[in-house]
Amino acid sequence: MKNSIRGAVALMACVGASAAMAQSSVTVYGLLDTGVVHTTNANAAGDSVTKMPSLTGSFPSRIGFRGAEDLGDGLQLVFTLEAGLTMDSGSMGQGNRLFGRQASVGLKGAFGTVTLGRQINMTYIAGMKSDVMGPNLFAIGSIDPYLPNARSDNAIGYLGNFNNFVIGATYSTGRDVSAAGGPAATGCPGEVAGNSKACRQITGLFGYETPAWGLNASYDIMYGNVGAAGGLTSSDNSDKRMTANGYVKVGEGKIGAGIVDRTTRAATGLSESDLYFLGVSYPVTPLTTLDTQVARRDLKNSNADATMVVARLTYYFSKRTASYVGIGRMKNSGLSAIALDAGGTVGAGKTQNGFMAGLRHSF
Repeated sequence: MKNSIRGAVALMACVGASAAMAQSSVTVYGLLDTGVVHTTNANAAGDSVTKMPSLTGSFPSRIGFRGAEDLGDGLQLVFTLEAGLTMDSGSMGQGNRLFGRQASVGLKGAFGTVTLGRQINMTYIAGMKSDVMGPNLFAIGSIDPYLPNARSDNAIGYLGNFNNFVIGATYSTGRDVSAAGGPAATGCPGEVAGNSKACRQITGLFGYETPAWGLNASYDIMYGNVGAAGGLTSSDNSDKRMTANGYVKVGEGKIGAGIVDRTTRAATGLSESDLYFLGVSYPVTPLTTLDTQVARRDLKNSNADATMVVARLTYYFSKRTASYVGIGRMKNSGLSAIALDAGGTVGAGKTQNGFMAGLRHSF
């Protein structure tokens, strides 16, 4: 009798544990992407360079953990921990942060999703469907490195979709705690007593998106403080971006376009620019996709403009493994020195050509 009772209790415990486990899930995922790039005019002398890039290939490498727990009545707890990896050296990305790409926890329901922590903000989300090259090594992220690195520390975020209308916002009390260098680390931790503007950041998004077409607009303003990068060395300094983005499916292909209007009020003065881009993505065969993009940065009251033309051909061995080749050209005018490859170098005023090839695997 005692053995029967013990067996029943053990069975009930197992069933209870299984039920509890069924209400929550954790997914481990990742992406490994690296290759080789060759660019011309990498310095003032006009020398070429061949290297393995650090920041990205066709996509930045990462490993992450994503989880959800069912809390009942349509409510879920959700979390994401995502670490960036530099495949050339094996080090951490995003200013050497452990979970530099994302580290957030939140609640998800019919009202949308509310998240807390380090997270991608609305500038990042706004361009995801219209920028056909994405965070590719040759892409608009070379012209404005913030765009593929638009994340905010110490942030409260919201994102909702209601009958195809997309609404989102983030508010950061200290937008970037890392000063380790690179486009993703600008040294502005904020949260200073007596200065509510120090290193604050606000982003917003509004759009209408369907599988066939979509339009959205975003707003992003970040404030500086003592020691911050980019000339934002006071809380009175700011860097503001407003974007308009759109995409449309044409047969099996997609056309995406956008504009980024930027105004920087830094210690060094006022700077204004517009960045325009237009891209096409088309599956030329069931296993091969061609992506092309043209972009131009117009720096106001200056001849330091830049024009970029890039193309990428991707071959899919499977759903998870692909190889790619890419070519590009960045024409710098005046004293402009924008490198074709993200994180690269170029001689001022020089036109840079480049070739890249690589391999990508996701899991």
